[in-house]
Amino acid sequence: MIPVLDELTTKYEGKLHVEFINVREDPARANEFGVRTIPTQVFIDASGEELYRHLGYMSTEDILAKWAELGVDLGAAPDTDK
Repeated sequence: MIPVLDELTTKYEGKLHVEFINVREDPARANEFGVRTIPTQVFIDASGEELYRHLGYMSTEDILAKWAELGVDLGAAPDTDK
């Protein structure tokens, strides 16, 4: 998941907050979110409300599609390949 999270962090800076919690290094923080499976993605809105939870791997495209399904418009990512 690290490459996916890094890509989202870079391409959607200022639009999307991505936080990686290492459950081995910070089990208390993982418990705050009720993480029992690795990886777990928790989608949280700006007010802190959990909107969706997914267990297992999720691609960049799947994460962006889920945000769109939840009604969050992130706009197009800038073309960083140039």
